[in-house]
Amino acid sequence: MLGNKPNGLGGEAFEAAPQERLAPENPATSETGAPPSTAEQVDEHAGSVPLWRKLLQRRLAVAGLATVALLIAIALLAPWLAPYSPEEMTGSFNAAPDGEHWLGTDQLGRDVLSRIIYAARVSLAVGFVTMAISVVLGTLIGLVSAYYGGWLDMLMMRVTDVFIAFPTLLVVLVVIATMGSGLTTVILVLAFFSWPDLARLVRGQVLVIKQQEYMKAGVVLGLSAPRLLFVHALPNAIGPIVVNATYGVSAAILSEASLSFLGMGIGPPHVSWGGMLSDAQSLSVLTERPWLWLPPGIVIMVTVLAINYIGSGLRDSLARHNG
Repeated sequence: MLGNKPNGLGGEAFEAAPQERLAPENPATSETGAPPSTAEQVDEHAGSVPLWRKLLQRRLAVAGLATVALLIAIALLAPWLAPYSPEEMTGSFNAAPDGEHWLGTDQLGRDVLSRIIYAARVSLAVGFVTMAISVVLGTLIGLVSAYYGGWLDMLMMRVTDVFIAFPTLLVVLVVIATMGSGLTTVILVLAFFSWPDLARLVRGQVLVIKQQEYMKAGVVLGLSAPRLLFVHALPNAIGPIVVNATYGVSAAILSEASLSFLGMGIGPPHVSWGGMLSDAQSLSVLTERPWLWLPPGIVIMVTVLAINYIGSGLRDSLARHNG
């Protein structure tokens, strides 16, 4: 619908059409009659390559995608992959790794490997669900604030500034201490304090998009605000949102691990990687029983690195795609 622009807004597009028809038939020849340089050919080819192919050209991003896909598969198949139930007492207490328990047992005789496999469900759920909620909140606030402007924009941005000014970890600890440390509570609290940065990002993107000719043409044609925002503005701002969301997943996983290590995270019957790390709060465990804290720590590190590699790959691919 936006292709039929009024003369005042789309005149340049109608004037450019005859020039395009008069372009030389040989695409390998420039306007001066000379073939384009190698750099020009590379730039033109780079602009025509789909974004997902550019992402797949980055080895670290591909490795990150493969790692995250493997972790998700392990989480989904946990009942079939784990040798024991995560709460089952299967051996002697604090047993070192052996042929029966590859990563040993904890202080209650539970298999560490089985607990790590089941903990992937909780830790990944915290990361992705927290990210999804914060993306919805931040995107909606950023869209509305940038589009309507005026006093509404000022009010929303001042509220955003207040949230950013809060000492997030301290506030989260107070809220969880008051409401409890269940899985749902941790996800909602982390999401509630994760949206401000994304809201500012979306607002900045939409302020630029709002000045584009197709947006002005949509206003002239009488398109509704929801259609302008969600059909025309949001798709053009989706790239930075996705990049920010990937980093949000890793940040949520680290936040949950930090809360669990402080004893304010997700408790039984759920098990998370951060909760397993909380067992390493004594010097004797750190020095004498590394199988209790080293495996979950490595899994957290690998997961966060993999997700961040995906985000970095998306960011660089978008920069090349738009450049």
